[in-house]
Amino acid sequence: MKYKNPVLRGMYPDPSVCKAGDKYYMVCSTFHLFPGVPLFESEDMINWRQIGHCLTRKSQLNLDGALSSGGIFAPTIRYQDGRFYMVTTNESNQKNFYVTTDNIYGEWSEPIFVDQDGIDPSLYFEDGHAYFMSTRGDDKGISCICMCEIDIASGAKKSDTKILWYGSGGRYIESPHLYKFGSYYYLVVAEGGTEYGHMVTYARSESMWGPFEEYPHNPVLTNRNLGGYALQGAGHGDIVEDVHGNWWFMHLAFRQVDKWLPYHHLGRESCLEPLTWKEDGWFTMGTEGTARLEVEASDSVSFKEQELSYHKTFSNLDWKKDWCYLRNPEFDNYQMEKDSLSLRGTKVSLFDIDSPTFLGIRQDEFDMELSCKVEAADQEAGITVYMDEKHHYDLAVEGDAVFLRYTIGCVSKEMKAVTNKGLGTTLKIKADALGYYFYMVEDEEEIFMGKADTRYVSTEVASGFTGVILGLYAVDPKEKGQWATFKEFQLSHVE
Repeated sequence: MKYKNPVLRGMYPDPSVCKAGDKYYMVCSTFHLFPGVPLFESEDMINWRQIGHCLTRKSQLNLDGALSSGGIFAPTIRYQDGRFYMVTTNESNQKNFYVTTDNIYGEWSEPIFVDQDGIDPSLYFEDGHAYFMSTRGDDKGISCICMCEIDIASGAKKSDTKILWYGSGGRYIESPHLYKFGSYYYLVVAEGGTEYGHMVTYARSESMWGPFEEYPHNPVLTNRNLGGYALQGAGHGDIVEDVHGNWWFMHLAFRQVDKWLPYHHLGRESCLEPLTWKEDGWFTMGTEGTARLEVEASDSVSFKEQELSYHKTFSNLDWKKDWCYLRNPEFDNYQMEKDSLSLRGTKVSLFDIDSPTFLGIRQDEFDMELSCKVEAADQEAGITVYMDEKHHYDLAVEGDAVFLRYTIGCVSKEMKAVTNKGLGTTLKIKADALGYYFYMVEDEEEIFMGKADTRYVSTEVASGFTGVILGLYAVDPKEKGQWATFKEFQLSHVE
């Protein structure tokens, strides 16, 4: 049987996965988005269903002043003795912490902090002991993987921090995960930067503290030499054995817009590769060490028909699971109904490093169509293609006008069209891999407003670690307390 990558599409980077019973659970980074760390469940590793978030309260996730691509960095999820642990970094305050739950469908605990710096933290459990590792600099500032033992109840260190490995020589070593398979401890990391040179490397040792022997054929997975291939940036991932004895590596990668145009704007996505053991105790990953858009699974693997995308509306989406806010929202400014959304704008705009009245959903396919009927009242309200506060395309209603605004870095351009429609205006965005196309709809006629390239909201232009969020928003500089209403929301993947 064949399946397609990414298995989780849209901006779901830095995946970590664990097994509990006969099911699998995955978490991903969320940076400056709220709620934090989406949580997914699967029965076959191919099809994933979101069941919640790990960080749902400001006491767990304070994003005040978090820059775009700040906030929550790479999480790790582990299951030990009936309890789930999710460990991560809030980069905006430079603190590592973990939260726990005994009920995967319920709330998670308040943060437990660990006094070891660095990013991309991970936990390892053995014989009643807990170990914490992260990526940090040594005494000379050289990046390495470090580990200490901790008291899992309090997060307090029980040993000094020790350097485990400097990696295979690539830049930006990160994403450490430690496993024991057979008689060896395996330390799997990512190197090369989470860009086109990204790669997975690993080493093994008979002791968890090392010394670690490097895999002779590192990198074990990379697409850095597949110039022009649609899937790039393969790296940063986690190993799991399924209930049938098959081994997998879940990792990030991204889809570039065209063979000859190295840009990506959907963000880094979650992909799945088979892991194959060799007789000498080493392992390989993927298709001859590369990640592919289509993967032939072994005969021992079975899964339900893969569901990649579907027609999305207010009524078939979950307000708490599928949607996200920018930083910590003022919930009093949001009213969600089954078939409509009302937003009360504030003076905080899409240009600010704050939390505007904004509710978004990740763009998960290049070819898509989004439409929504907007009643703006006396404020700006509309839909936006949002990468960050300096890179977004806004199609909105204000008074008796519809306007299209392009914001690219320090340049912002606006175009307006007059409409006399008093009962709401339908706004529509169509997209393919290379462009966004903006329309207002009157009397069932699509009136073209303008076009914008996808590359100007790509990571290569905007920088950062996120992807495009399709947002519904309202801004009211005078804060008159009026509500904008959004109805007839539809988001479809266009084949």
